Amino acid sequence: MEGPDRAVIDIGSNTVRLVVYSGPPRAPNVWLNEKVTARLGRDLAATGEIPPEAEEMALDGLKRFAAIVDDLGVKDVAVVATAAARDASNGRKFIAKVRELKLQPRVLSGIEEATSSAFGVIGAFPGAKGVVADLGGGSLELIAIEDGQCHDGISLPLGTLRLPALRDAGAAGFREAVKAELAKAGWAKEQGGPLYLVGGTWRALASFAMHQDDYPLTDPQAFCLTRDEAEKTVRQLADSDPQELTSISGISSSRASGLPDAAAMLHVMLDELKPDALVISAWGIREGLLFERLTDIARDQDPLLSAITHFTTPRGADIMNATLIAAWTAEAIDERNRGSERIRLAATMLTQAAARIEPNMRLSHATDWALEKRWVGLDHTGRAMMAQCLRASSGQPKLVDEYLRMATEKQLRRASAWGLANRLCRKIGAGTRISLRSSALRREADTLVLRFDESRSYMMADTVERELAALADWLGLEYEMVVGGL
Repeated sequence: MEGPDRAVIDIGSNTVRLVVYSGPPRAPNVWLNEKVTARLGRDLAATGEIPPEAEEMALDGLKRFAAIVDDLGVKDVAVVATAAARDASNGRKFIAKVRELKLQPRVLSGIEEATSSAFGVIGAFPGAKGVVADLGGGSLELIAIEDGQCHDGISLPLGTLRLPALRDAGAAGFREAVKAELAKAGWAKEQGGPLYLVGGTWRALASFAMHQDDYPLTDPQAFCLTRDEAEKTVRQLADSDPQELTSISGISSSRASGLPDAAAMLHVMLDELKPDALVISAWGIREGLLFERLTDIARDQDPLLSAITHFTTPRGADIMNATLIAAWTAEAIDERNRGSERIRLAATMLTQAAARIEPNMRLSHATDWALEKRWVGLDHTGRAMMAQCLRASSGQPKLVDEYLRMATEKQLRRASAWGLANRLCRKIGAGTRISLRSSALRREADTLVLRFDESRSYMMADTVERELAALADWLGLEYEMVVGGL
C-alpha cells in the first residue's frame, strides 16, 4: 500500500485545512482531509483584524496539523495563507506565530490565489474555457481560463464572511455594492463559456440543487446548471433559513450560514457576467498548487485515465489488456461512431476490476465506482455511460431511467453494447491477449460474426455463443461463429 507523499495546508479566512495526498501526480487521491473552522476573517469588515479567539483556534489546529504531517513522514508540505492573513491589520503578526510552529506559510496575493484556483479547474477540466469564481470567507477571486492558461485575475472583497454586512444595507444596496465590485472585472463578461464555481459554499449550493431535483448523483464534481436552473436555485436559496438547510446531505452548518448570502451574490453575478452555465469544480486552490508545479508532459496526461489506472490496477485490471479489448470490439460495436474512446477504456478497466468482486456484490460496487467515486476529467454523461457499461458487463444491459437524465438513450445503448462486448471477451479464454489475437469480431452486412483461428476452434463453446447472441440481439443483428478468415 502506498503512503501519502505530499500535503497542502490552506490557511483560509473561514477554515484552516490540511489535505494530505497520495497517488499519481496528475490525479492525486485525498489521503486525509482535516479542517478547523476558525473564521479568521469574520471581523474583517468590522474591525479589519483577526479576532484573538479565532487566532488561537487556528494556531492550535496548525500545531496539530504540523505534528500529523511530521508523524506521517510527509516532507513535501505547501503552506499558504489567503485573504484574512493578507488583509488583516494583524495578519503579519499572525503569520509570524505560524512560523514559530516550524511551518513556512506563503501569503498569497489576490492574483496568486486566483491563479492557483484557476489551475485547479484547468487540472480537473482539461480544455476548459470560461471564468473561475473561487468563493472563500474573505474574498471572491475571478479569473479567465482557456487553452490551459489563465489571465485577467482579480480578487474582490466579497467573501462569505463579508457579505452579511453588505446585505444589511437592504436588497437594493446589496445589489449595487456587488455590481460595483464586479464592474472591476469587466473582462469576465466578454470571456464566454461557463462560470466554474470553486469553494465549499458553492459545493453546498450544488448539494441543495441536487437535493431539490432528486438528482441521481451526490458528488457535486462537474455538476452543471443552466442559466435558468441557476436562477431558480439562487432565488430559492437567497431567502432560505440556514437552519433548515442543514438537513440536506452535503450542507454543513458552517456552510449553511453563508449560503443565502452567497446565493444572493450569485444572482447578481448571473445578471452581470451572463455565463453560459454554472459548473461545480471540486478542485481548487490546493489542487491548483499541485498542478502548477507539474511538468508540461505531466499536465498533458489524461486525469481520468491516470486515476482509473491507479485505482483499478491493484484490483486486477491491466490497461494494455483493456486497450486490446476496446480495439478488438471497436469496429463491430462503435463502427464509425467515435469520440468517447477514453470513457470506454476507463469503463473497460473498471469492468476488469469488477470481475474480481464476488458476483452478489459486483453490480452495486461497480456502479458506485462509476457514479459516486470522484473522477476528474469526466462529466456526468461520462459517469452514466460508465455505469451503464458496468451494468451490462454484469448481465444487466437494460437502460436505467435515472441515467437518462445525464445521457441520451443512444449514448447509454452504446455503453451497454460495450459492457456486453466485455462479457463476450471474458468468455473467450478469459479475455487473455492470446484469445483475443486468435479471434476477431466483425460486422458483416447484418450479421455479427465471431471468427476463430483454426488452431483455436475449440474455443467455440456454448457459453461463448450465448454471449455473442446477447450482444448481437442488443445491436439488432444476426450472429454467427466461424472458423478461419482472420
